[in-house]
Amino acid sequence: MEIVFATHNTNKLEEVRKLLPKEIQLLSLANIGCSEDIPETGSTLEANAKIKADYVTQTYGYNCFSDDTGLLVDVLDGAPGVYSARYAGNQKNTEDNMDLVLAQLKSGSNRNAHFKTVIHLNLQGQSYVFDGIVNGTITETKMGSGGFGYDPIFKPEGFQQTFGELPLETKNTISHRAKAVQKLVEFLKNQTT
Repeated sequence: MEIVFATHNTNKLEEVRKLLPKEIQLLSLANIGCSEDIPETGSTLEANAKIKADYVTQTYGYNCFSDDTGLLVDVLDGAPGVYSARYAGNQKNTEDNMDLVLAQLKSGSNRNAHFKTVIHLNLQGQSYVFDGIVNGTITETKMGSGGFGYDPIFKPEGFQQTFGELPLETKNTISHRAKAVQKLVEFLKNQTT
């Protein structure tokens, strides 16, 4: 089965590629000649995931899935949430985004947060949605250089290390994206048998 993952993020693509069974050939946007930056104009993670998947399916004719992920911090009323990638501005700078979250939590003791990933799949004219959540806390400083996005400031529940410090193999078993992708993979396996 051939399917497009609607992302330009090579880190995300590699994370997901490692989770998929060999019988599913994962194509990137570059593989299908899509270089445009698909606008994420939705007000929810679900809406953004749908917008991206629908764009690829309607424009290029491929079965496609897309994800949108947000970091939701309790004391920030769920922010950065749907604006996670551009929280500190439209330049989408990871360091600026992390710095802003850390600055906003500087005086507070409640550092609870969770990551949520929503996947929208378009397959043979039907649409499906899968999600994954991982709870944790925001650290006081950045720790680790692995992962991407907010990984160096997010410590998942039950671990002493941030996603930025944990090996990718470990992150891929516990992360929000891994949980959502696992639901997607189980679904796709049933479609290929």
